[in-house]
Amino acid sequence: MSAQKRLFLLDAYALIFRGYYAFIKNPRINSKGMDTSAIMGFMNSLLDVIKREKPDHLAVAFDKGGSVDRTEMFEAYKANRDETPEAIRIAVPIIQDILKAMHIPVIEKEGFEADDIIGTLSKQAEKAGYRTYMVTPDKDFAQLVSENIFMYRPARMGNGIEIWGIPEVQEKFEIERPEQVIDYLGMMGDAVDNIPGLPGVGDKTAKKFLKQFGSLEGLLANTDQLKGKMKEKVEANAEQGLLSKKLARILLDVPVEFHEEDFELNTPDLDKVKEIFQELEFRRMTENLMKTFSVEVETETATSEPKANVNKDMNVQFDLFGQGTPKDTSTSEEVISGYKTIDNIPHSYQYVNSELGRKLLLEKLMKQKSVCFDTETTSLTALKAELVGCAFSWEPGKGYYLVFPEDFKESKGILEEFRPFFENKDIEKIGQNLKYDIKVLSNYDMPVHGKIFDTMIAHYLINPDMRHNMDVLAETYLNYAPISIESLIGKKGKNQKSMRTVALDQQTEYAVEDSDITLQLKNLFEEELPNRNAKQLYEEIEAPLVSVLAAMEIEGINLDIDYLKSLSGTLVKDIERLEKNIFEQAGEEFNIASPKQLGPILFDKLKLVDKPKKTKTGQYSTAEDVLSYLAKDHQIVADILEWRQLRKLQSTYVDALPNEVHPKTGRVHTVYSQAVAATGRLSSNNPNLQNIPIRTERGRQVRKAFIPRNEDYVLLAADYSQIELRVIAALSEEDTMIKAFQEGEDIHASTASQVFNVPIEEVTREQRSNAKTVNFGIIYGVSAFGLSNQTTLSRSEAKELIDTYYETYPKLRAYINNQIHFAQDHGYVETILGRRRYLADINSRNQVVRGAAERNAVNAPIQGSAADIIKIAMINIQKKLLAGNYKTKMLLQVHDELVFDAHKEELETIKELIKSEMENAYKLSVPLDVELGIGNDWLEAH
Repeated sequence: MSAQKRLFLLDAYALIFRGYYAFIKNPRINSKGMDTSAIMGFMNSLLDVIKREKPDHLAVAFDKGGSVDRTEMFEAYKANRDETPEAIRIAVPIIQDILKAMHIPVIEKEGFEADDIIGTLSKQAEKAGYRTYMVTPDKDFAQLVSENIFMYRPARMGNGIEIWGIPEVQEKFEIERPEQVIDYLGMMGDAVDNIPGLPGVGDKTAKKFLKQFGSLEGLLANTDQLKGKMKEKVEANAEQGLLSKKLARILLDVPVEFHEEDFELNTPDLDKVKEIFQELEFRRMTENLMKTFSVEVETETATSEPKANVNKDMNVQFDLFGQGTPKDTSTSEEVISGYKTIDNIPHSYQYVNSELGRKLLLEKLMKQKSVCFDTETTSLTALKAELVGCAFSWEPGKGYYLVFPEDFKESKGILEEFRPFFENKDIEKIGQNLKYDIKVLSNYDMPVHGKIFDTMIAHYLINPDMRHNMDVLAETYLNYAPISIESLIGKKGKNQKSMRTVALDQQTEYAVEDSDITLQLKNLFEEELPNRNAKQLYEEIEAPLVSVLAAMEIEGINLDIDYLKSLSGTLVKDIERLEKNIFEQAGEEFNIASPKQLGPILFDKLKLVDKPKKTKTGQYSTAEDVLSYLAKDHQIVADILEWRQLRKLQSTYVDALPNEVHPKTGRVHTVYSQAVAATGRLSSNNPNLQNIPIRTERGRQVRKAFIPRNEDYVLLAADYSQIELRVIAALSEEDTMIKAFQEGEDIHASTASQVFNVPIEEVTREQRSNAKTVNFGIIYGVSAFGLSNQTTLSRSEAKELIDTYYETYPKLRAYINNQIHFAQDHGYVETILGRRRYLADINSRNQVVRGAAERNAVNAPIQGSAADIIKIAMINIQKKLLAGNYKTKMLLQVHDELVFDAHKEELETIKELIKSEMENAYKLSVPLDVELGIGNDWLEAH
């Protein structure tokens, strides 16, 4: 007997919305500024189902025009839904085009919802002997589950797929038959679809009623068994309950028909799908599509020539540096992915591993005005990496690979031959993430001088919301797919090989391709920078900053490991004390780190709130925001939050920092990223030294572990005072604020004096605190609700305070409105130096999405301008430190603060130099103010 055929029916909108929101914190934006998150999310789900299940038959159902029947029954059905986000509205026709190209049926009927189409087709297919899987995260479909109809909930957030048959539905809803899900939804209602249900009946009560009465009608026939208010509510809303049950019932009589030959899964029109994917800039999706349909990703090239003109004997190499013609390895047949690759374009990549070859290469290099170089190394950690090779390109399609031996001294000697090139200030150096290469070369005492062009940084200014790695840039802008590093050394992990083990031919191909592609990207990006108003920003700030950051990272900072060990011991005692207190208050021991165990203790046993918030999985939420709200009134919650903070502090910093000490330098070397935050701020990683908590006593103590180089030095911390408020005062031209800053007043006391209408000397601590919260909150678009949560004010008092604040500072209000209008008209906002933040959702019809973009329209120019100013200060200070040959070194940047190893003999000169450069980095109508601190550790200096 043949195996039962299987039909998969996908609920399009449920999967599209789910895909869109899965990427909401990190949307997928392509080079055209289009948000492709919804399409990518849906396609990931579709291909996963096909790859995992290999279905015989498959179709995708879409809503069209909403449910006429339900809207006639109940006008407010789905009326509370936010307008569909633009990204989803744009996605739907494109997804339908992809499905058509894949020969997958798109089923839609005017006036019907996808639920009803899937319900109808499922029952028809069941009669035709099929097992049907309804692919959707929507629990309402559970009502349709039978012996041969299943719910197929796709994988998400690390959780695997779930298949619900009858036993699973019985267990989830605590019912006997899946049809009772309709009664469950009728009783409970559905906020998403605006189905009212019975007032006061939630999940637990609905399940209890179904156990007791079997159905909604059974409940309504036996209301005499209910008591008090519940009896009144159910009887008064009986009709509403019955209407809700009708609304929740999935229709099984939509005018669609299941003809099995129409639903067969066939091979897609690959060329058409590839074309759409390329337009969307879906780089990995093509590969995924090919694998899913078992198509080889690459085809053989039509030539027997070698992949590159790699020469092995000295005579051929000599000719190479004359006018030798490269062999053409191109072929008319491109790889099936649609991208150009090393296999199908002409190129001449050659390695250099002889003394004569090196001499000739250097001669060529010294004649160039601009050269791209790229190091190949043994490690991603630059300060631990050894050179394996270095590629050079100055003409598209050509390049050379300088080979380095394993012996460090020998390599250093070879690199020394190229000092005239690297130190030449007249030759522009091009690279992708050049800071890494500069640091690698510093291991060999080789500086990099001259103007630089970093394609990663340039692209960050051109399109800050896209990814900036070279493979993505090559595929997007050059339609070229580079060789993957994994194809040479394997995937990350303990079995990954070293670049040294790769055959020299392959090293050459891979390395020179990188430098060649980077050179080609440079030529494109250099022309695009002026179009984005970013040329000056790149040349005067971002490019010079690369070498400043490299110097800081190479320098590192000294760490007191013994002190951290002692602090770790103290934290262990604090954590044990808190655990003891928590267990006493709870009346039992449990795993505090487990939300599954913590939730029931707080909300079932201790009943801290009447209606606790739950997560999507039905667990009690014990998230930070939920617990912070309760901490003021419940000591156990305050203790749990403190316990979490101390554990995080211990694991992230106190115990982890000693492992970050470099074995040779004995110092900690963070890595700064210039191309991450869209606002222009730097981020710090491995380790992150910008996130050390400073608001708690124990958090501040971590800073005590950072100490000067030796007894001849002290740490000097220079901190911009309230720079973001000064920027907003200047940008908004708000006279009262500007005057307060110019006269050196306490801005928060000054604001309190204005808002609460009292003389500045009579401002209370609480009034100053509330004014401070509003001052900083305005930058981030604080609401009355948000302000009341951060202060002791009620929501109405908070609203009144915000209204008064805007009345007091009318120009600030006007500035905020102007920023939003500018963004709506232009699609971006700018900092004082022209750094753009693009806001794709600024005109969204979805209020939540638009609100977030509006807050960014106000915040980005302020935070970004502050970031620009400190970058200018860093560049100018570094210039002065180098020019004066000072022993003092700049070590860290933590947003508005710079930290230095200051030599004691230079202290007075250095203090004046740093303060002057920081305060004069940029002229605003408001003076910039810098506070200096000195100490034997960072805490003391700060």
